[in-house]
Amino acid sequence: MLTIQFQERIIDYKDWATLLFLLCFVIIIINKNVFEARFSEFVKLAISDKYTKIYKDNSNIRSGFTLSMFFIQVFSYSFFIFLFLKHLPSYNKNNDKIVFLQIFTFLGVFILSKYLIEKIIATTFRIEEFTEQFNLLKVSYRSYFSFLLLPINIILYYNSNFNTTWFFLLVTAIIVLANFTTYLVSLKMHQNLVIRKIFYFILYLCTLEIAPYYFMYYFITKN
Repeated sequence: MLTIQFQERIIDYKDWATLLFLLCFVIIIINKNVFEARFSEFVKLAISDKYTKIYKDNSNIRSGFTLSMFFIQVFSYSFFIFLFLKHLPSYNKNNDKIVFLQIFTFLGVFILSKYLIEKIIATTFRIEEFTEQFNLLKVSYRSYFSFLLLPINIILYYNSNFNTTWFFLLVTAIIVLANFTTYLVSLKMHQNLVIRKIFYFILYLCTLEIAPYYFMYYFITKN
C-alpha cells in the first residue's frame, strides 16, 4: 500500500526586501527622467570626472538628486552589511526586518551626524571650502558605488549560491579601495588648500575620517 507523507512547506517571505528594491528602482527611474543630463554624467563617474566638475557648486549637496541618491546609498550599504551578518552562523534568521531597520537607522544617523560635526569643525578651523567640496565629492562617488552595489545585493539576496565568505570579502575590499581612491582624488584636487592648512587637515582626517569608522566597526562586531 502506497503511503503518502506530508511535509510542512516553509516559505521564506521576502516581500519587504522586494518592496525596498522596487522603491530604489523607482527613485532611479525618476532621477533618470527628471535629471536626465545629470544622471547621464553620473553613470559615467567610473570613467569620467566630468560630473564632479559640472556639479561642484556647494548647493548641489542639498539638491533633490543628491538627497534621493543618498537614500539609495544608505540602503545599499545597509543591505550589504545585513547580508554579511546574515551569512554568519550566529545570526538569528527570525529578525531580518528588525536587523535591517537597525542597520539602516544606525548608518543613516551615523552619516548625518558625521556631516553635521564636520560642518562645525570646518567652521572652527576655517576650512569650510575644502570640507564642502570634499563632502560633495564623497557623496557623489559613494552614491555611485551604492548604485553599482544595488544589483549585487539583489543577486546575493535571491541567490544563495553567491553567499560565500570570499565573495563578501572581495566586494568589501573593492568598496574600501574605491573609497580610498576617492580620498586621493579629492586631495589631488585641493592639494594647495591642504598644504596651506596641513595641521588642521591632519586633525580633521584623524578625528572625522578615521576614528568614526573604527568606532562603527567596533560597534558592529561587538553587537
